[in-house]
Amino acid sequence: MSEQSFPPQQQQPPGRTDAMDPVPDHGETSYVGHDRLLGRRALITGGDSGIGRATAIAYAREGADVAFTHLPEEKDDAEATRVLIEEAGRTAVVIEADLRDSATCDRVVAETVDALGGLDILVNNAGFQMAREENLEDLTDERIERTITTNLIALFWMSRAAVPHLGPGSVIINNSSIQAFDPSTTLLDYASTKAAINNATVNLAAQLGPRGIRVNAVAPGPIWTPLQPATQTSEKVEKFGQETPLGRAGQPAEVAPAFVFLASERDASYVSGTVLGVTGGKPVF
Repeated sequence: MSEQSFPPQQQQPPGRTDAMDPVPDHGETSYVGHDRLLGRRALITGGDSGIGRATAIAYAREGADVAFTHLPEEKDDAEATRVLIEEAGRTAVVIEADLRDSATCDRVVAETVDALGGLDILVNNAGFQMAREENLEDLTDERIERTITTNLIALFWMSRAAVPHLGPGSVIINNSSIQAFDPSTTLLDYASTKAAINNATVNLAAQLGPRGIRVNAVAPGPIWTPLQPATQTSEKVEKFGQETPLGRAGQPAEVAPAFVFLASERDASYVSGTVLGVTGGKPVF
């Protein structure tokens, strides 16, 4: 197929969905549920936009009630996601939270359990990257700390807080990346966290398996979300995704079904310790 290009554009982190050209497809008009998650209770970090929003829509249409977190700057995107969940006839719990401290992660889980009456699915999706610097010398202490804390340390804090509420048949799903397998030099810190997430996923699956809790990860390739214009140069945005065998970036709606599959006890009851690639053909091994 022909290569896809995007209009050059740039935002400031964390980025807004409605400012993107084109606006991403989260499955608003296309995703059809089949009761795969009926009655389940899910918590998605960073569920206001991008892959998080697409997963929230899919989970709600599959019958789950959904709590999700967002940053203070992401209120408009969070409201749009809330409406989509409620339009599917499910409960939406919207939690403003910056997950870079353990007390906040504990609070998020407690609020979710209180509002939904329990927890069955934890999706560690929230992430931060910045790809506008080329050299190691350009990595500031602040950027390194923000990337590692948001992407990796918060995953441990969230999982630690959630596990006491997860019973047999529950699941943790982590958002990894093609960067764990094919890292870009401009994403040294980000790619390192994603490789660590793969290791943590396999390790947690071994630890929690005897309790009947499955742990898996999804490794997206280049996906058109607000993270891209908010963290890439406009020149890179223009060619975003063209390096994949399919010659284009993916849409959030193309990643959400992987999160549904891994969350479904009906379809994935024997799947744990797996990293599932959704990469446009780029290898995850």
